[in-house]
Amino acid sequence: MSEPEHVRATRESYDAVAAEYADLFRTELREMVFGRAFLGAFAELVETAGGGPVADVGCGPGRVTAHLCALGVDAFGVDLSPEMVALARREHPDVRYETGRLEALDLDDGVLGGLVSWFSFIHTPPSELAGVLAEFDRVLAPGGVLVLAFQVGGEPKHVGEAFGRDLDLDYQRWLPDQLAERVEAAGFATEARLVSEPRPGQPLPLGHLMARKPGGGEAVGQAERG
Repeated sequence: MSEPEHVRATRESYDAVAAEYADLFRTELREMVFGRAFLGAFAELVETAGGGPVADVGCGPGRVTAHLCALGVDAFGVDLSPEMVALARREHPDVRYETGRLEALDLDDGVLGGLVSWFSFIHTPPSELAGVLAEFDRVLAPGGVLVLAFQVGGEPKHVGEAFGRDLDLDYQRWLPDQLAERVEAAGFATEARLVSEPRPGQPLPLGHLMARKPGGGEAVGQAERG
């Protein structure tokens, strides 16, 4: 599969600022009370559905992956940026991390009990989102749980510079109902939505959406590289 231009730009941008990004957001998850609650509910639902491996796709410096592991989830991280993956491996040496793309995960069909895209699918253009959701559906087992985290808003944002580096990053903001329509059109059943108001220094509300792939009742397989 050829690499879209937005994928190349996103990877190169995060490679350029991996260390600075990780330092800036080092305590973010600790401060996201509602986000952690959503991840806790996700972990419980995955276990109730039979367990199985969970992929944190677009894992960045790996803190959400490590948090899921601490909750007892068999989680591993995937990120587009080799620099982010290297950083995650250094900071969390007991957790598995590998490089990969949201729209072309190196996983067999139906092997995951859950999948988290924590502020990572937001770099996908709206015209390409259906393909990413189809890939999430492919790798999830029947009954598998999906979590999407995003900034709430109607207009995209472009970042051309940060930390004194030239970047080329596009951020897509979503309205919860709008995103839920896309997720349901991809065949998922929405189970929960949460919007938390902005904290100091945070410009927009944060949204969290949980959905499930229909089916279930079968054992979830083990994730393997394709």
